[in-house]
Amino acid sequence: MTADTILEDSTPSRDDLDHLARGGGPVVLRGCVLEGADLSDLDLTDWRFERCTLSGARFTGARLDGVALVGCRGATATFAGAILTDCRIEGGDFGNASFSATTLSSVAFTGCKLTGADFTGARTLDVSFEEAILVLALMPKFSFRKARLQGVTFAEADLRGCDFRDAVFSGASLRDAHIADCRFEGADLRGADLGGIRLTDASRFKGAVISKAQAGDLLGQLGLKVR
Repeated sequence: MTADTILEDSTPSRDDLDHLARGGGPVVLRGCVLEGADLSDLDLTDWRFERCTLSGARFTGARLDGVALVGCRGATATFAGAILTDCRIEGGDFGNASFSATTLSSVAFTGCKLTGADFTGARTLDVSFEEAILVLALMPKFSFRKARLQGVTFAEADLRGCDFRDAVFSGASLRDAHIADCRFEGADLRGADLGGIRLTDASRFKGAVISKAQAGDLLGQLGLKVR
């Protein structure tokens, strides 16, 4: 197998994928159909998936160092227990995908849909999200410390116990998110949609920076006006 092995518009079997993985070296899959495919425990280091159908695919326990997933459809795919290091997930739809108990190190999620995705128990280091949709995502105790959250939508997400210290929100949304036990010290929330946050939740933002308009919305629940 050469370093530029490319599969296009094909439907490789588990045996095909295992053979490629054992050969070593990067593989590029373009427009391939891997719906429900079993890629569990494979070493896919430096593989690149472009516009592939990965719905329901199983990456359980796989090694995904240096992997790129670009414009893929991966709804309900599972990465449980997989190791993702220096990875890029760009565009595409990974709604209801499972990243439970996954190791995520230097992973960038950009412009992708992660509605309902489950990150429970993920071990993380330097994970970034930009222009990502995380509506209804399960992310308890996830660390966003010092993150720049540009265009990230957390509406109705489970963010209980998350660490947002020193994070910067820009065009982001926490509307109706579950934020019990979160830490926001030093966070800049002026660029966040805090809709649905009740005055009783205001204490959770202790140490954060909010705008006058946001403060007015909170105090408006008491019938007070900020001028």
